[in-house]
Amino acid sequence: MSDDTSSDDTSRDNDQWWLAVLPRMLVWCRLRVLESGVAEVFDCDGRINVYENEDIARSSLMDAEYRAFDGLDDEDAEAWGLDLEEIEPPRAENDDELRERMMQPMKTPLSGQDW
Repeated sequence: MSDDTSSDDTSRDNDQWWLAVLPRMLVWCRLRVLESGVAEVFDCDGRINVYENEDIARSSLMDAEYRAFDGLDDEDAEAWGLDLEEIEPPRAENDDELRERMMQPMKTPLSGQDW
C-alpha cells in the first residue's frame, strides 16, 4: 500500500509516542488515531492493538504504566532516570524496521554508555 493510511507510514504528524521504563530499557509504543476515531497502538512486539477510541487506548497504555512522551516534564524524566534532551521516539522507513527500534537500552547516568 502506498497511500498515507498505510501502516508502513511511520512519520505521521498525529502519531503520539508513549514510553515505559524497565530496568535499563526504554520501551516505546505509538498511538495513532484514524479518521474513523478508532485508535491503533503499535507496540514493542510489532503488534497493532485496535481500540474503539483514543480515550480507551490512552487508558490502556496508562494501565500498562506507559506515559505520553510529549507530556513528560523534567521532574517526571528525573524520576525515571531519563534526560529528555537525550531521548527521542524511534524512527524507521516502515513498521517492520520500527519494531526493531521500539526497545532501546538506557545509558548509564555517569558514563553515558549503554548498560
